[in-house]
Amino acid sequence: MGSHKVSFPLDEAFFPRVAERNRVDVGLARWAEAADGLDDADLAAFMRSLPSRPGIGLLLEGVFGNSPFLTLCLEKEPEFLRHTLDVGPDAALHGLIAGLERDLGEETDLARLTTQLRVAKRRCSLLAALADLGGAWPLEKVTGSLSLLAETAIRLAVRFLLRREVERGNLRLPHPDDPERDSGVIVLGMGKLGAGELNYSSDIDLIVFYDHEKLVYLGRKSIQECIIALTKDLVRILDERTADGYVFRTDLRLRPDPGSTPPAVALVAAEAYYEGFGQNWERAAMIKARQVAGDTETGAAFLKFLRPFIWRKSLDFAAIQDIHSIKRQINAHKGGRTIAVAGHNVKLGRGGIREIEFFAQTQQLIWGGRQPEMRVSGTLAALGALSAAGHVTPEVVADLTRAYHYLRKLEHRLQMVDDKQTQTMPSNPEQLAEIAAFMGYAGVDAFAADLTAHLMTVETHYAHLFEDAPALGAGGNLVFTGGENDPETVHTITGLGFSNAEAVCSTIRGWHHGRVRATRSTRARELLTELTPALLNALGTTASPDDAFMRFDEFLGRLPAGVPLFSLFYANPSLLELVAEIMGDAPLLAEHLARRPTLLDSVLQAKFFEPLPPQSELEAELDKALSQADDFQQMLDISRSWANDRKFQVGVLTLRSVSESIEAARALSDIAGAVLSRLGPRVEEEFARAHGRVAGGAWVILAMGKAGGREMSATSDLDLILVYDAPPDSEESDGARPLAATTWFARLTQRMVSALTAKTGEGTLYEVDMRLRPSGNSGPIATSLESFTRYYDEAAWTWEHMALTRARVVAGDSALAARVEAVIRNVLTRERDSARLLADVAEMRERMAKEHKAASHWEVKHLRGGLVDIEFTAQYLQLTHGHARPEILNTNTAQALENACACGVLERGDRDALVEALRLWLAVQTVLRQTIAGAFDEATAPRGLKDVLVRAAGLTDFKTLTDRMDDCARDAFEVFTRLVATPAAALPKQENPA
Repeated sequence: MGSHKVSFPLDEAFFPRVAERNRVDVGLARWAEAADGLDDADLAAFMRSLPSRPGIGLLLEGVFGNSPFLTLCLEKEPEFLRHTLDVGPDAALHGLIAGLERDLGEETDLARLTTQLRVAKRRCSLLAALADLGGAWPLEKVTGSLSLLAETAIRLAVRFLLRREVERGNLRLPHPDDPERDSGVIVLGMGKLGAGELNYSSDIDLIVFYDHEKLVYLGRKSIQECIIALTKDLVRILDERTADGYVFRTDLRLRPDPGSTPPAVALVAAEAYYEGFGQNWERAAMIKARQVAGDTETGAAFLKFLRPFIWRKSLDFAAIQDIHSIKRQINAHKGGRTIAVAGHNVKLGRGGIREIEFFAQTQQLIWGGRQPEMRVSGTLAALGALSAAGHVTPEVVADLTRAYHYLRKLEHRLQMVDDKQTQTMPSNPEQLAEIAAFMGYAGVDAFAADLTAHLMTVETHYAHLFEDAPALGAGGNLVFTGGENDPETVHTITGLGFSNAEAVCSTIRGWHHGRVRATRSTRARELLTELTPALLNALGTTASPDDAFMRFDEFLGRLPAGVPLFSLFYANPSLLELVAEIMGDAPLLAEHLARRPTLLDSVLQAKFFEPLPPQSELEAELDKALSQADDFQQMLDISRSWANDRKFQVGVLTLRSVSESIEAARALSDIAGAVLSRLGPRVEEEFARAHGRVAGGAWVILAMGKAGGREMSATSDLDLILVYDAPPDSEESDGARPLAATTWFARLTQRMVSALTAKTGEGTLYEVDMRLRPSGNSGPIATSLESFTRYYDEAAWTWEHMALTRARVVAGDSALAARVEAVIRNVLTRERDSARLLADVAEMRERMAKEHKAASHWEVKHLRGGLVDIEFTAQYLQLTHGHARPEILNTNTAQALENACACGVLERGDRDALVEALRLWLAVQTVLRQTIAGAFDEATAPRGLKDVLVRAAGLTDFKTLTDRMDDCARDAFEVFTRLVATPAAALPKQENPA
């Protein structure tokens, strides 16, 4: 010891260079200062002499100049350094591990355990670094020493915790003097720990399992709670930072479905998971699994159980495709593209360490089921086995081995600087120069050239893997394996248009864990892997990608099984695009599709994208469907499913711009008309079972508002009036429970409203509004023909006559329908006081304008020059000229304007202005009613929604749309002002009731 002869073999060819000499000077000064502070004169002399010694002195400068962390370790561990240099790295490591086993093997003091383990980690870090930087150890020995320390620390911590549970009276162990033996607790080391390949600042991936049948639990809670608490304490012992640092950052997220399972998993649950839900990436991860602590007998049995899961003897095409996808999800290129060194992640980035690992693992999974020699855990060992079996050429293995050694060395240098778990190259030029020096280069250029060459070599070989398989990428990584989100995948998803890519990534990983019923079969998950890029691309182009994704997740969550639908998507990519469009741009359609995913089969029918047939054909179709009903409840369900399916079809046609908004409005109105005309008589029939019928009585349903005008939107309710007629001598119905005639029709009306509005398992049909009936809510719910006639002859207000211009009989007795239509025609064609009418219309519009002020031109109903102004103009013209020109009448606003022009009471230019604006407003309203719940905001609206609006309006871009809206509003308002508002304002005061 006194001679301080160095037994540590050093090779200066491996030594780092120094980019900043002043850091060396500071380090040497601190080293000397630390020596001056020692009481041990011999150790102080050793420290002072070290910088001037051949070899080790130069290495010391390399450490001081590059690594603040290692500098601190040296200052804290001069005695260990002296010992290491005296005995050599191998003996020092052996002594370090043996000392831990000896000193902590039966430790009962938690504080002492945690302190000693942290000191040992610091010493091992220093030893491994010096052996690495000095060329004394190859890569395998460096990573092996770190792995050995980790395994030792885990084992000592587990022994301590098991003994403590015994002392607390919670467990009875079969061998108290050897706590791990037959304990029923298993700790598996995964990833680099399992393969003995830990990097310098690596975390350790562990999975803790327990055999509840083997454990003897004596406590008051449960075995599960006991082992979970033990596992958390294990993590705390290893992971927690104290004044002495930490042992290893610890990660438990490789356990089965970490988002929904506790930190420790029962073996019985684990076995069920791997048999039913285990994924190919988990098979790849399990290649490296190795027991590092706990019950060796139970652990060996469990690993044997896992063998058929990891190494499938026979693989079908889909399974191989899914294994391929582990590689294909990474966006690899066959050379020809430069890789920026600054900011590059040497593990996860292009050409990085993970690509080498996946290169080996994907092929191991394919060949290992039939060739046991493939079942090795180390990355380089796996490459060697693949080469020996002829699956990979020796040249490729040589290239990848060189690259692996180089990249792992660089990874270690990046981590040695500050003991940070990083694999990312610095972006700062000065820091880049420092890393180049740490790697032994004289300048950045030579370093960057070598690094780039290795990265491109790896990427090229990786990209050649399974090159016949179609690409899965989306312009970047799409990796959904492991227990945490892949940073490159998050970046890719963000680039596809998603705001919360982390949530999207986590959700998709949940799908792969079988958290929804649809993805619980292996085949479903294999298909899902293939579909995911196309799905994300499609959702990313919708109005609101994040909302679209969450709706798709909800849709997926309601599916009883995934394979049929995923197979449908796989065979029909355009169908997936349509579903994505629906999820993103039409929440109402998405909700219906989530309830009835079988609708997608109908989308594939040849006639789905054709306009709806006439109402008469719709009625025949609904009649046929209703004839299959066994009872009234089933009739309600059938009417809902039929109507909602047809509304879904109209919505899709509108979304895809196959149908113009006016055609869509007419189709939606025809669907409602078919429901009313076919369901109404069946409601009466059901009602009559108890109450009979009124002899000689009849009824009709009048549709008002948008339903009457055949201008319905996706969210329109039905404005209805039921008009009936009964002989004067009809006193009551003829059923078992007779009702007075007026009561009978009132109750029938209530039943009809209920049949339309009640929510069943198939959803709802329509909201119904009956406030347009005579006297509104204060009047009877069913109106007799006599009352109807008298009211509109004597009591109706002007606005009620305006509303009557859109009244249309849609169901009921044909003879009564003719009489009601005659009454309406008589009312609308009577001669009127033109001044009074003009004043009433203008005054009513002004009142509405004050009560409903449009905040933007997207509120197309109340906007000046919007729908209300156009409808008022059409209704005013019909009431004014109906007496002289009865042919002007039409319940549809656009047709009424056309009639007015044909009659010569509306100038052609005015008609064009009003109809063009009407078409535009209907297009905008149709889209917005299907896509958003609140107000539309140009500033925050997604690009996709703007594109849908542009397409619906038949225009080329959003700016053109907003300009056209301003022009249409101005022109329509000018016509309304000139025809109604200005003449009304000019009326003599006594003629204007306002």
